[in-house]
Amino acid sequence: MTIALVDSHCHLDRLDLDKLGCDLDGALNTAAAQGISHMLCVCIDMNNVAAVKALAHRYPNVYASVGVHPSAKDGHEPEVAELLQLADDPRVVAIGETGLDYHYNKGDLEWQRERFRRHIRAARQCGKPLIIHTRDAKADTLRIMEEEGASAPGGVMHCFTEDWPMAARALELNFYISFSGIVTFRNAETLRDVARQVPLERMLIETDSPYLAPMPHRGKTNQPAYVRHVAEFIAELRGETLASIADITSANFFRLFKNAGR
Repeated sequence: MTIALVDSHCHLDRLDLDKLGCDLDGALNTAAAQGISHMLCVCIDMNNVAAVKALAHRYPNVYASVGVHPSAKDGHEPEVAELLQLADDPRVVAIGETGLDYHYNKGDLEWQRERFRRHIRAARQCGKPLIIHTRDAKADTLRIMEEEGASAPGGVMHCFTEDWPMAARALELNFYISFSGIVTFRNAETLRDVARQVPLERMLIETDSPYLAPMPHRGKTNQPAYVRHVAEFIAELRGETLASIADITSANFFRLFKNAGR
């Protein structure tokens, strides 16, 4: 049976190709052999935005985002106007990843909250959805999303690791919930409870490669091909077929990221 999966969040510019034993073309061919038809290569700081966009222009099945990860420090801090300029590219389909991370960042984090607000404002102005990273910052993430009108562009809560109440509120705010290899980890029962409850029409899957390789590859470098393991796990968890999860999550991707063309 032929399936077509989408890796909705990866960092192709950061793949550990030496450990994978191939070049980037080889990694993409491996993904294609596993049924992965498209990928979204996500930007995390202004130093790699050019590389991310170049990959999206080089490969017709790769799309790009522009933004600064909440944990990125000491780099160039883009204003709304610069984000809009960078996003004015047909291969750029999203703003992010952005959000809040209180796990690795301590002290006065107002700079992080202000960065998040700028990204939401840019997304509202250009009409492209947000890719949101949140860790140990549930209340502030939801509050800023509400205050800044993040529901207008909508988006995705990427690599979701929080509980069902947060997922339910994000769904109300016009966001999708994306599951990574973490859902396959043995200690992830709270997350699996979320994966059972999220409406299929609001679900995405991802690798976040080269990070967070799913079982049975946990601890190794991740790659887009492994999104199939996430899809297989969720299919079993929900009593669905792999084909149905592939079809639904791929359709969801193209519905959310409207600028992504097949």
